Amino acid sequence: MQHDWAKPAAKAIPKDGFFEEEQGRYGPIFPKTPACYGFTIIAKIKPGTEQTIRDYGKKIEETIAGLPDALEVLKLHYLRWVLFDIGTETYFMYQGIFDTDFDKYTEDAVALFSIYGINTIFENLEGFPEDWKSNPAAFVKFVREHQCPSFLEYAEYPYVSADEIKKALKLKAAFSTMLDQMQ
Repeated sequence: MQHDWAKPAAKAIPKDGFFEEEQGRYGPIFPKTPACYGFTIIAKIKPGTEQTIRDYGKKIEETIAGLPDALEVLKLHYLRWVLFDIGTETYFMYQGIFDTDFDKYTEDAVALFSIYGINTIFENLEGFPEDWKSNPAAFVKFVREHQCPSFLEYAEYPYVSADEIKKALKLKAAFSTMLDQMQ
């Protein structure tokens, strides 16, 4: 299907999260929307881990500053992490928008963490499987059980991949440099 990236688009998503159920390796494949692929999970954090979670955010910031391509395999557009309270309990919200389908994203994330020998922020969430590095299906099960599907997704530049955006920005920079040199 060809989409016009120059025309903003919105997509209302049915309550089940897909238009036609298609099975992937780990369950139904959620559709690509104008914002590409993504998911949101909300889960209770383990007591006493709020600072650990915040410190992990700082670790990601430092990692990307030193190794900008560290998460490149995930084909991410955006990540957003939020901590919030409901009553006396603290919850974590993870929102990720990326170019690959959910199954590939999950497998790539598990492989990435295993390669770097690091742990995932999800280990600080109640009920997250301890064997997640060797059991991607358990990782997926946790995410699906805590997923809060969106019912509307909008994109100013719909269905455009992160690589296409980077390519366009490199081209813009090259044209800008060329024009500067012509003056």
